[in-house]
Amino acid sequence: MEKLKTGGVYTGTVEGYSSEGLGIVRLDGAVVFVPGTVRGETVDLKITRVMKTAAAGELVRVRTPSPERAEPECPHFGVCGGCDFQHLTYTEELWAKRRRVQDALERLGGTDLQVEEILGAQNPFRYRNKSQYPVGADGTVGFYRARSHQVVPIDRCLIQSEVSDKTARAVGEWMRRYKISAYDETTGKGLVRHIYVRVNREGQSLCCVVVNGRQVPREPELAAYVCAAAPGTVGVVLNTNTRRGNVILGDRYRTLWGQVFLMDTLCGLTFKLSVPSFYQVNRDQAEVLYQKALEFADLTGRETVLDLYCGTGTITLCMAGRAGKVIGAEIVPAAIADARENAARNGIDNAEFFCGDAADIAAKLEREGLRPDVITVDPPRKGLSEEVIASVAGMGPDRVVYVSCDPATLGRDIKRFAGLGYRAVRACAVDMFPATCHVETVALLSKL
Repeated sequence: MEKLKTGGVYTGTVEGYSSEGLGIVRLDGAVVFVPGTVRGETVDLKITRVMKTAAAGELVRVRTPSPERAEPECPHFGVCGGCDFQHLTYTEELWAKRRRVQDALERLGGTDLQVEEILGAQNPFRYRNKSQYPVGADGTVGFYRARSHQVVPIDRCLIQSEVSDKTARAVGEWMRRYKISAYDETTGKGLVRHIYVRVNREGQSLCCVVVNGRQVPREPELAAYVCAAAPGTVGVVLNTNTRRGNVILGDRYRTLWGQVFLMDTLCGLTFKLSVPSFYQVNRDQAEVLYQKALEFADLTGRETVLDLYCGTGTITLCMAGRAGKVIGAEIVPAAIADARENAARNGIDNAEFFCGDAADIAAKLEREGLRPDVITVDPPRKGLSEEVIASVAGMGPDRVVYVSCDPATLGRDIKRFAGLGYRAVRACAVDMFPATCHVETVALLSKL
């Protein structure tokens, strides 16, 4: 690394992409990460930081452009940190994501299993049904600049729904009209922290304003501004979060107008969604994902299925129609309440739900002698703990269907499962988050 100097300009060829979507250039054996570059391009780059085993660079000039380079459609790309791949064609973006999953399976999972395919989105724009807009200390509404908490003012985002954008703008207008203060992370003072919007298939929406307090001035006017901007609004909710830190939602909710939940349809079922409930942000691709999970589960109608990290019961209830019995577990009480209501609403009587930590629930069911035929897991980005993996393997299911939002933790967990007698036999990537570096994967693990 001594050969690379901060501020030095070098020429190299982009070989691929990092897990964060940065171009990878090798200079004399050193890896340099360069944003905004495309595989196959020859570029001039300037070194901005030299580390022990790698370096960071910035693009100076593209000498030989790739045919897979695209003109970003969003004027904020490169400033806002929300998107990573708008400079790529969608074909190249899908290649990068499939390669990322393949690399994780091989390097971290220790397996030669090939990713069968990546299922791309029919429409890579306006797909998010949940939007979270941070509010800067100066009242700016938008999204964070990459790797910072500086809010970039954005009133139109190409991956959010138009209803969400209109709702966020309305809250910003209400703040300016009535001089409502914004929260300042550095001082802990001020009121409005985030604007949170859910939108369903029909375009109805639920607005939640997260504030540093139990109330705000001009609450009726807030509801009026939101409903005028988004006539399909079903509820305006105030959430109290007085804690310092990055957690968006607090624990207390108060309805300012309408209802505190939103109804939506997914895979032919109707779901009730409260603000904190987990629900896939890309509805159309979630249906693709769940159909692949069902295919991997290979149910005949007699099996018992355990679904860990079940959220509002979406995967659980999709499995219910093809299983003898399904059991869901989730740590969020509101999500479990919604899951039980969702089962009743859809006339599903072979589903049971438990509220608690996945490790505790799995260990409890294992001690009680539960022997499910299939276990599905859809954990957060950190993946599964060793305790959960041990309990899952201890129950001895024939198949484990692992839905992952992080290829690295999926690879790590596949290796842990292998040590307990479960081998990964199929894997499929699903592009749930077009324009970003994130990718979802469904993997099937079979008992040896």
